[in-house]
Amino acid sequence: MKKKLVCYMVMAALAFSLLVGCSSQVVEEKPQEAVTLSSYSGTKVGVCIYQISDNFMTLFNNELVNYLVSKGFSKNNIIVYGSANSESIQLSQVEKLIDEGVDALIINPVNSSVARAITDKAVSNGIPLVYINREPSGEEELRWENYGFDVTYVGCDARQSGIYQGELVLDLGLDELDKNGDGVIQYFMIEGAPENVDAGYRTMYSVSTIKNAGVKMECLLDEVGNWDRATSKLLVREGLSQGLIPELVICNNDAMALGAVDAIKSGKLVPGKDIYVVGVDALPETIAAIEDGDIAGTVFNDYILQSHRAADAVMNYLQGNGNEHYVGCDYKKVSAKNAQVIKKMIQNSNNEKKDQGQEN
Repeated sequence: MKKKLVCYMVMAALAFSLLVGCSSQVVEEKPQEAVTLSSYSGTKVGVCIYQISDNFMTLFNNELVNYLVSKGFSKNNIIVYGSANSESIQLSQVEKLIDEGVDALIINPVNSSVARAITDKAVSNGIPLVYINREPSGEEELRWENYGFDVTYVGCDARQSGIYQGELVLDLGLDELDKNGDGVIQYFMIEGAPENVDAGYRTMYSVSTIKNAGVKMECLLDEVGNWDRATSKLLVREGLSQGLIPELVICNNDAMALGAVDAIKSGKLVPGKDIYVVGVDALPETIAAIEDGDIAGTVFNDYILQSHRAADAVMNYLQGNGNEHYVGCDYKKVSAKNAQVIKKMIQNSNNEKKDQGQEN
């Protein structure tokens, strides 16, 4: 359900072609430079993050706010709420933001199931809406298209992240992975959250990618870690204490991968030697762990590109222009081979952000 819509300028007859690929997903009928910084100074943007303590979403939110400010929005007019991983809290926050007169909404939904109610609240009040990071269902996205709603999703396809996790594991080689020599890879799976679409896809596609390559797999433990490092540490430690010794731990995100490393070390085992661990997000601490050999690999969930595109989509709506209903970005595999490259890319983006802040 990733159809492209073609927007036409109302007052001009000039048509233009969309660029192919991830970089072209946001349709801009006017260059961003045409909008002066001061034009957004009085514009209010409401942001809801499913759980503000989440490591990845903290990076995402900080980048989003800084980018909006660099485009002329007042930081005082960017209202950010953490939804405490509660659908009811998030819905009440959306209602409050609407009552406060926000001009646009950027929502990281607690679950895909809450998206329809949020969409209805935004559309009925004429407020453009951009979903981030957690994709609503295909049925919900089809509704946006059928009714011409000013609603879009900006994010990566979680299936790709699962496939990349599987490929990172395969790159290690069966001989390296199969510590006990039985021809089967014993593994733990630490999932993100129940009913979360991204968690489901990452779980399914990581394992299927490995199995489709002809590698036999045996799941010793499959538990929900709720994206949390401490919870993952507890789950993996309990599994090890029961005498379950995996050769691989697959985690739906990096926080849980780091928790798995903590548990492996506390069990007097060596991560990256006795047991391999993979995650998703490419948190700075995870990249350091890859460089140290504790984590075999992760998948960069490009919060820099995604947050910028989410903000760009908001500006398109505010200018009266349209967006595609799906604005996609690609993940990137991160291993010891390219960890330095990814780290420098993130550092360069942060340095550019600081320079822009000084100029503004």
